[in-house]
Amino acid sequence: MQPFNWPVRVYYEDTDAGGVVFYANYLKFFERARTEMLRHKGFEQDQLLKTEGIMFVVRQVQVDYLMPARFNEQINVTALVTSIKKASLIFTQTITRGDAVLCRGSVRIACLDSQSLRPKAIPEFLLRALTA
Repeated sequence: MQPFNWPVRVYYEDTDAGGVVFYANYLKFFERARTEMLRHKGFEQDQLLKTEGIMFVVRQVQVDYLMPARFNEQINVTALVTSIKKASLIFTQTITRGDAVLCRGSVRIACLDSQSLRPKAIPEFLLRALTA
């Protein structure tokens, strides 16, 4: 499978006083890319909550910060599902500027029942779409 690519412009609000992207904002870029990937495949998280009674939450994150992104740069964020279990997914994500890898990470996402907040199996239709 090919990773989903989402281009991002680094805004002033993303940076610290030195114009470098604040470390926690890389996680926001990862989150937005995963959301845009779902949207690209025809799924909105608020609709999945309403119609399927499921929500996705971050369970675990591992990030390697390799090079800084800076104010006003155009960067690219990828999202690729690399592992699927009954109630969780692992996304491998990368942030690049041209050919330079700035940051890479692995994010485990858990699928929860929206009422009980307990793990719930990811619907089959969603699994098929994520692996297509």
